[in-house]
Amino acid sequence: MATYILLSSLTDDGAETIKKNPDRIQEVNQELARMGVTITAQYAVLGPYDFVNIVEAPDNATIARVSTELAARGSVKIMTLAALPIDDFIASLK
Repeated sequence: MATYILLSSLTDDGAETIKKNPDRIQEVNQELARMGVTITAQYAVLGPYDFVNIVEAPDNATIARVSTELAARGSVKIMTLAALPIDDFIASLK
């Protein structure tokens, strides 16, 4: 499984949704699991992003589908980053 970092910013609609129903976050996590994505860490953060999620997915196509599905709802904007374990990165330089 490949590792990805999802940096998420709520839209006004998204902020209203989780204010009214904070459990919606866990519901979305369950949807991600059904799409083949495992959340390994999840944080609410301050700054230009509202959430940082570290996830594992089988491939780029799966994570692209997840990002598109979530963004299409209009409640969140997502920046998706592929992440390499540092040891793999170092090995690739040798």
